Amino acid sequence: MKQRLFFLISACLITLLAPAQTAKELLQKVKAKYDKVNDYTASGKMKTNVIFIKAPIANIKVYYKKPDKLKIKNESGVSFIPKGSANVNINNVLGLSNFEAVESGTEKIAGITCKVIKIFPLSDEENITRATLYIDEARLLMIKSVISTRENGTYELLMTYKKYAEWGLPDNVELSFNTRDYKLPKGVTIDYDNGTGKAPARDAKNQKGKVEIAYASYEINKGVSDTVFN
Repeated sequence: MKQRLFFLISACLITLLAPAQTAKELLQKVKAKYDKVNDYTASGKMKTNVIFIKAPIANIKVYYKKPDKLKIKNESGVSFIPKGSANVNINNVLGLSNFEAVESGTEKIAGITCKVIKIFPLSDEENITRATLYIDEARLLMIKSVISTRENGTYELLMTYKKYAEWGLPDNVELSFNTRDYKLPKGVTIDYDNGTGKAPARDAKNQKGKVEIAYASYEINKGVSDTVFN
């Protein structure tokens, strides 16, 4: 009995004295999970909610190729994803090599307790200036990220996972951004008719815009040609 108690106390002490997982170590584990995906082709629907753009829900195809190639094509041939926000590919953050990472407690996102990690790139050449990541430590999934860039403002990503969680691929993504930083795609004109018959407020360009993508299916690691991204 005494021997069993001794081993139990020893095991507890070892657990308590073991070094805690650092922020960078957690990020490395998350990246290792996402790195299992070399490429994918996904289909889904995209809903655009921007006050100065009339856009119906569109059927889309999303193409990705490691490390950072990403293209979204919709049925109208025009993508309303804000310019520069290929941050829907979170490898842009996880792929940083020269940065500081600081753990900042925990926070519940959609009922999930997430570890909060703040990232500060150390290179002036990086477009990303800082990022806050909310990570489901148990499943090694990024639930939310807030990413600030030099040229295209700040973007917020909220992701939910179901069928493709083992690959780190979300079933739903919500991308929020400040419309002030929104740059219209070439050939697209502003249409302020929002269905209310009222003119928009003068600060409409300072409101939040949102793009929601609901993925129906992924084809993972089947190969994607580089010509898709031209």
